Amino acid sequence: MAVDLELTPKTKRPAGDACGEPVVYPDVARDQAVRMAALAKALGDPVRLQLVDVLRKHAGEVCVRELVPLFDLSQPTVSHHLKVLREAGIVGSERQGLWAYYFVISDALKEFSAWLS
Repeated sequence: MAVDLELTPKTKRPAGDACGEPVVYPDVARDQAVRMAALAKALGDPVRLQLVDVLRKHAGEVCVRELVPLFDLSQPTVSHHLKVLREAGIVGSERQGLWAYYFVISDALKEFSAWLS
């Protein structure tokens, strides 16, 4: 079955003419977009994504000593990644003596997850 299409040459719009009205507008408010972008940026590193995955699956708080062997990274590097996640509000921590114990903040990703779905 053949379809006849009328092809017209592409023409440039005259200088100064508006492109047209937007077809779609964002549903995400600016402040919400800023929050979600910070979450996405923090999760944009493979190690940080894996850290969140491990913390999410763990029943309680996890000491950084338990996380270091999972990665081919030094303890200060793992701590840096945890700090980025903490500053983004994805992970919380609690100090006990010399060590910090980390956990996922359960509500942190709900807004982001809801927007993605």
